[in-house]
Amino acid sequence: MHSPFRLVASDIDGTLIRDDGTLSSRTIDVLDRLRDRGVPAVLVTGRPVRWLRQLYDQMAEPLPAICANGAVVYDPDTDEILRAAPLSVELLLDVTKRLREAVPDVALAVEVENGRSFWYEENWPLRWDVEHQAVRMLSTPEELTTAPAVKLLARSAQHGPDEFAELVSRTLGELAEATHSSSSALVEISAAGVTKAAGLAWLCEREGIDAAEVVAFGDMPNDLPLLAWAGRSVAMGNAHPAVKEVADEVALTNDEDGVAAYLERLYGL
Repeated sequence: MHSPFRLVASDIDGTLIRDDGTLSSRTIDVLDRLRDRGVPAVLVTGRPVRWLRQLYDQMAEPLPAICANGAVVYDPDTDEILRAAPLSVELLLDVTKRLREAVPDVALAVEVENGRSFWYEENWPLRWDVEHQAVRMLSTPEELTTAPAVKLLARSAQHGPDEFAELVSRTLGELAEATHSSSSALVEISAAGVTKAAGLAWLCEREGIDAAEVVAFGDMPNDLPLLAWAGRSVAMGNAHPAVKEVADEVALTNDEDGVAAYLERLYGL
């Protein structure tokens, strides 16, 4: 079956993989068959580069990735960062100052070295990466703003997820992009204009693919720019209400192999 879509773009967590972190055999098979037909797939994720290995180990061939919500474009075949759009030190200083004033209990962390390293403040509730060599607790708050960061992360124990995201967005205005993809009060901050859509648009322009030729899948608010940009947008059955509201269609949930089921139908696999 002929499809007008020349590229598949998918979020990872809550979308392509199941809640237990695995890629189903059905999904692997669909991606393989699409590749054989000349239809590439790209991962478009909030994850940093260092969090891709677990997923790549489940694939026959690793997929290119837009990481850190669009700030990093990564080629796994060469382990090369093709493009990076970090927050500058000057911008970090401004943003962190505003956040500390607006949210007294805020805890901050940064993805530095293009997402290969993670620095966090002492009050940051470390929930992952604990033994990872690229993870470092900072001895002073000032250290947080000593290097460009592809992502600034903010947490607050005093707010709900959506409420905190709105507060951070109001606080920063046009200064930076603020979004969220967590069920906790975690907000992810990028330089102004840096979104999943912008990162993928750069890669597609390089490959000669138009937005109209892209089908995209997502589940959380950080996927909204991507879904608005793509020729066809598909929300997962488990998606945030705001995502379902804007998507062209709603697929099955991630635990039901929603991406694979949709692609089987779309491409007649």
